[in-house]
Amino acid sequence: MELHGALNDFKRSQGDPRRFPGERRSTTGLFSGLDERLVHVAPDGSIRDYSYPLSGLAGIERSRFGLERDGDVHWFDADGDQRYVDDTAVVETTHAVGDATCVQYDLTIGRLHLTHFALEGEDGAAADVTLRACIGFAPDGRAGRVGQLWHGDAVEVHHDTEHDFLAASTELSATGQVPERFAELLAAEPVDFPRSPTDDRYEEARLSPIAMTELELTGSSPSATIATLLADGDRTDALERVRTAAADYADGGAVLEAGRGQARDRLPDPDGIEGGLADLRALALLRAPTGARMAGPEFDPFYRYSGGYGYTWFRDDAEIAGFLLEADRRLALGLEEWHAKSARFYVDTQLADGTWPHRVWPHNGALAPGWAHGRVEDGDSEEYQADQTASVASFLATYLRRVDADDEAVREALVAALDGLDDSLDADGLPGRVQNAWENMTGRFAHTTATFLEAYAAIARAPVDESLAARARERAATVYEALDDLWVPERGVYAMRVDDGDVDDRLDGSTLALVGAHRAYDALEGVDDERLDRLVSHVETTLDGLSRNPDGPVEGLARFEGDPWRVREQDVPKIWTVTTAWGAHAAVELGDLLAANGRGEAEAFHERGRTLLALVGPGGALRRAGGYLPEQVFDDGTPDSATPLGWPHAIRLATASSLAESASPALADAEDRAPLQD
Repeated sequence: MELHGALNDFKRSQGDPRRFPGERRSTTGLFSGLDERLVHVAPDGSIRDYSYPLSGLAGIERSRFGLERDGDVHWFDADGDQRYVDDTAVVETTHAVGDATCVQYDLTIGRLHLTHFALEGEDGAAADVTLRACIGFAPDGRAGRVGQLWHGDAVEVHHDTEHDFLAASTELSATGQVPERFAELLAAEPVDFPRSPTDDRYEEARLSPIAMTELELTGSSPSATIATLLADGDRTDALERVRTAAADYADGGAVLEAGRGQARDRLPDPDGIEGGLADLRALALLRAPTGARMAGPEFDPFYRYSGGYGYTWFRDDAEIAGFLLEADRRLALGLEEWHAKSARFYVDTQLADGTWPHRVWPHNGALAPGWAHGRVEDGDSEEYQADQTASVASFLATYLRRVDADDEAVREALVAALDGLDDSLDADGLPGRVQNAWENMTGRFAHTTATFLEAYAAIARAPVDESLAARARERAATVYEALDDLWVPERGVYAMRVDDGDVDDRLDGSTLALVGAHRAYDALEGVDDERLDRLVSHVETTLDGLSRNPDGPVEGLARFEGDPWRVREQDVPKIWTVTTAWGAHAAVELGDLLAANGRGEAEAFHERGRTLLALVGPGGALRRAGGYLPEQVFDDGTPDSATPLGWPHAIRLATASSLAESASPALADAEDRAPLQD
């Protein structure tokens, strides 16, 4: 998103009680793209790239489509009907155009995006139907110092490294559109595009990122396809590719068939898990060719209200990787390539001290902007999120045990990771002062401690050198005992944190990680009855205390008590899909742990898990179009922040697979598909 787009949105959105002015939202619309490019299709049919984190290429910044018939232009508006075609990543958007209907199909293949339009209905065969397309690119993320080249049947918009191309299946005419001038950027009202092409500086159309194109819809059922390609290589090759694509996919059937083939190749079938395909599709949309995932589509590139989302956090990504491995072991999804690429990415991005940095770019693993790079800066700083290192270590240890015991690079990474964990562990057995999972506090956190316990237990069970396993086992026992220091008997919970000696006993959704940590430790050494009693109390109190059922269409769990983030005019914390899904998974895991220890409360927690899972499942109050889970929702049901967010989709899939396994003897008895950490 360039400044002009942010300012226009600011002008349109200021004063809205549920919008943060200046953002590029994806809370409505659907995405296409299962590889290097991620393209958002809004309900008005406009397309926009969210591709930079996945490819290093910026692509389309804004667009607008409409049909000209009998001299009148009908620009598509925001009330188009949208859906995914079958189990693909093809987005279908249906526009009403007078007595006719225009059906739009969008499909992204690699760095290529196809947008096909077909006019249907009683006026569908009318002659002289012209498609108007106004598309603004941002090569290299630039709005200025950009040029256009017109290659007859194709348009090229370029800055330096990145060159963006547009071609069509029918004859194409193109002109440039002058972007907003300084006075217009400062004006109270936003600028609408396309604008009049007349201007007093003839060269501005050639020095603009915005192309205005016209093409005829042809055939008995008038139709045409626009192809755009993001490139950073040879111009001749790119022109050939975009021209060929426009011709090859001139027919809507060809676009749909390509989308079905892409889905067969890239989207596993989670048989028996309702809504599981939507979870895998959301995770595939966010995944770069390296195997790393960005947390969510970047909606706040100027960091106006957040620190940005289009990056790989090692916490989120490793948790997702672990949940996918968990689901794959139960459902035989065939995600071996996903697991292997995750492991390789973590090995390649590990720092020399055995830890992992705050966040990196998913397309190449390079260090990304962040505020918790303390280990990169001086190696001894509380501006470091130690739970990220622990989450990666847990996944790598499980990968080595479950997937590839002969991966020497992973084994070496675990040796270094154990050193990195030990360096953050204080003498009392708790991790030292660091940043928390929500990235808004420092202290000594129960969640960080939980991730350390799970990581140590996972390494101790992995096929590593006996001395390394023994060391990890000893550390796990130390952390297990030290958790007593965080117990708050007055509330019956583990504290969120200790901060300079003061106990912060607020309820915190991230502390639900204690369940998975104890299940891992139970597989290693066993969990005593007193600790099980405390876990039961902690989970019950946390789920009850964070549960929110406002007078509206939504229900779920808040992030932590008193959470003030992004509430706008709402005077209570918002509901988060991450904590709601986390609560479901923790309840089910606790039920399993209790059952394994002969406790009678198991079924009550399984039922609590099923109830919470339904809120993020198909038809659930927090689920959105396309099966998307936004990070947050306001009490009136308005979604907010990153959409879709990868983390809750992975948690939901793993939890659903666990419940399905419990209900299906065939799954439970399948060879080598036992739940992880049992």
